[in-house]
Amino acid sequence: MDEAYQKYVEQVGRLSQPSLYPTQLKNIQESPKFQRDETGKVEARSFPGYSVVTPPYQDDSSNEGFYHHLAQTQKRLLSQLPQDFILPVPPPSFHVTLADLIWGDEFQSAVAKNPEFETQLKAQIAASFEQYQRENYASKPLQWQLLGLIIRPRAIVVGLLPKDDHSYQQVLQLRRAIYQNQGLLSLGLEQHYHFLAHVTLGYFGKVPPESEKDAICTTLTAINDQWLEIDPKILTVDRAELRKFSDMTSFTRDADFPVINFREK
Repeated sequence: MDEAYQKYVEQVGRLSQPSLYPTQLKNIQESPKFQRDETGKVEARSFPGYSVVTPPYQDDSSNEGFYHHLAQTQKRLLSQLPQDFILPVPPPSFHVTLADLIWGDEFQSAVAKNPEFETQLKAQIAASFEQYQRENYASKPLQWQLLGLIIRPRAIVVGLLPKDDHSYQQVLQLRRAIYQNQGLLSLGLEQHYHFLAHVTLGYFGKVPPESEKDAICTTLTAINDQWLEIDPKILTVDRAELRKFSDMTSFTRDADFPVINFREK
């Protein structure tokens, strides 16, 4: 189960505290999702699956200012942190995952065993969306505020706080409609993670030596401090979409993929 609203706010606030960066850095690992080839070019490794996400930056003109700010932050990180420490996510694919579904070997195995798996997955997500809209839907966009950088075990992300209880509860109700859907459970899909609203800026490449970690913490702290001095950056979530991905740079959808428009009545 996901956290209650106040507990979520406290948790994300704690995770983005610079005082935790030294501890978080001790636990990082190289990510299997990206690699550098022999010429130094960053390449995304195959990692297919499905998720329910907000529209990626390239398809979300209404949040241009928010994502542009994150792209500039990513550039700053890449220029100031050790080479190969962060393998960047292409900004056009920046997004927030609202519900992880299935990925990697588990997805490939499911498709191999059941040729109708993807069709059935799409139908069950549509059913979950319909249930959510019948029982919990409110015609009001969801707003999430940029809080700060968080170091995850294999990635560096920007954590987001809900602007109000409504924005958080709507996501929770949508997730419950998905993860409590018996049709999805019968396909082998279940909740793996508690919800943490975030945008991934990059995955870890080479783990830096201990001698460089103090400087890394200083850089991350400076970026967080800068955000305290400017107006809050807000992501307005107008849509939740089923998207298919082949790797962490390509999140696509067909015209008949289920979608929720939060602005609609």
